[in-house]
Amino acid sequence: MEIYGHCAPGWEALYDCFAENFRHHGDTGAGFAVRQDGETVVSLWAGWADRNGEVPYTEDTLANVFSCSKGVLALLALQQVDRGKLELDRPVADYWPEFAAAGKGGVTARQLLCHRAGVVAFRERVPDTLIYDWERACATVAAVEPWWEPGSRQGYSPFLFGWALGGLLERVSGRDLRDLYREFLGGPLGLHGGFGALGHRSDRIADVAPLKQPLPELRENAVGRAMKEDRDGPVAKAFSNPMSLMMSSNSAEWRGALIPAANGHFSALDLATVYGELASDTPGLLGSDTLAEAVREQSRERDQVLQAEISFGCGFIRSGRAADLRFGGERGFGHPGAGGGVGFADPEAGIGVGYVTSRLGQSLFMDRRAVALVDLLYSFL
Repeated sequence: MEIYGHCAPGWEALYDCFAENFRHHGDTGAGFAVRQDGETVVSLWAGWADRNGEVPYTEDTLANVFSCSKGVLALLALQQVDRGKLELDRPVADYWPEFAAAGKGGVTARQLLCHRAGVVAFRERVPDTLIYDWERACATVAAVEPWWEPGSRQGYSPFLFGWALGGLLERVSGRDLRDLYREFLGGPLGLHGGFGALGHRSDRIADVAPLKQPLPELRENAVGRAMKEDRDGPVAKAFSNPMSLMMSSNSAEWRGALIPAANGHFSALDLATVYGELASDTPGLLGSDTLAEAVREQSRERDQVLQAEISFGCGFIRSGRAADLRFGGERGFGHPGAGGGVGFADPEAGIGVGYVTSRLGQSLFMDRRAVALVDLLYSFL
């Protein structure tokens, strides 16, 4: 497999590590990038963007990064906090009255961002087409009943997070969510991708597919076990209601829809650029006070959905000890995505990192491909 791109002098071993993911770990199209102090110090890509091996994967190829999207969405919300249009501890219903339904009148924006709102899944079966209808999805989330008393537990929201937070942002700003993204992130940073896969700077879209040979897991698949044990519980409903959430990632409907918790399409360089900016000494995307609050621990406990101990800031997962959630130093923060991708910032090293792939592993966090690259990167720092 021919590897394209460049590495900073002395970091050339990353070429071979990246190639190893193709030789032995199932990658067929992927990108890896690192930004430091405003410069791209690593940008590697290789393989094919389509299943037939006919369309080359390029630096600006967009891959569906699934929950990596949440970090970008959270950043948009924090920018509205910076502008004085959104208050973290004010009830969401103050901005969006319909959201007060079913006992959610006291849910705050902070609780949404750190996954303590109880809004983790639709309770009743919803039609597969719901996820493609932005207004209908937002209205359905506004009406949903929490799975537990808001604020009492930490429970990750795989998909509803996007409609809840995105719907709030549109009401706070009076703007379409995609317009907000283009004005405050995509345009200023020159990003290739965005939410959904259409209408951005790049029209190169990778088809995603499962790894042909699953990688050895870095942790027990506790989520899968919880889904099987209680098919009507919050874990099962969070990932499979409706089933189109798990089965339509290459469809035109998915790519054209606004599903901001899960259908962000970005290049590795996009993610490294966003987080590199946040890791810099003088980030221009957020004021220093807002950023400090965003990365401060807001909630830490065994998550009711992810079935693991997770430390959340405001929309970001904070660096932990486990290899699949270790984002550099203790101050690191970011967000992994189902399948193995990740974007994160390490302010101590001043770097932003992005890894995206078209071959999806079974992990909800980083898998061995990203971990190997990150571990080698840190041997140079």
